[in-house]
Amino acid sequence: MSWFGKMIGGTIGFALGGPIGAVAGAAFGHTFVDKKEDEYLASIPGGGRRTSLSSNEEAQLVFFTAAFSMLAKVCKADGAVTPKEIQAVETFMRQDLQLDPESQETAKNIFRQAVNSPEPFDAFARQFYSVFSSQPNIIELMLDVLFRVSAADGNISPQEDAMIQAAFRIFNYADSDARRFRSKYVKKTNQDYAALKIDESASDEEVKKQYRTLANEYHPDKIEAKGLPEEFIKFANDKFVEIQEAYERIRKERGF
Repeated sequence: MSWFGKMIGGTIGFALGGPIGAVAGAAFGHTFVDKKEDEYLASIPGGGRRTSLSSNEEAQLVFFTAAFSMLAKVCKADGAVTPKEIQAVETFMRQDLQLDPESQETAKNIFRQAVNSPEPFDAFARQFYSVFSSQPNIIELMLDVLFRVSAADGNISPQEDAMIQAAFRIFNYADSDARRFRSKYVKKTNQDYAALKIDESASDEEVKKQYRTLANEYHPDKIEAKGLPEEFIKFANDKFVEIQEAYERIRKERGF
């Protein structure tokens, strides 16, 4: 992560703000500074210019901080963070994001800061959505991991479920979308249809059409062309494989 060294090195010259900025500032041990103040300090002899992040690096920082903050809030929702939930979060770090040991420690620090943050889950979700509202791939991957971690201990508590449902509303997803995501982790018999984001009652033609739409949306070549941060590429590639495998199982089951 190219932004990581800049975070370690000192104050960043841009305004992140909000709950994500507060948690990131606490985790990295410094405060985010508004761009105007940065320009003012740069005009003072000896004042120097602070390091700044590119828009791509800023998006990575927001995703990194928001993801582990929302996961922390969901894990703590029912009063206790379980070992299985921690294991699921660590798997997300290593396998999905492929974080190196140093970055994993930073993610854990962000998680700990967010667990004790006075800001509610909704505040993190709204700030996350303000950055990624035009990138449904990223939003769906976030929703998926929220369900994955909350179900890690074998049960999605009412408190956890309430937070995840709030995320669906904030991200402008329908109740039917939430049911399909849930079925992937709660009702295993329906996981292939959940992966395709379609109901079991859909016709063969509807299944084929939905598969083509999703396969095109998550195709590796298309994802690469969008210039998304590197953390997102692995997510999208895994999603593409999941869509293909789910479609093949449904196709064989239905015989078309």
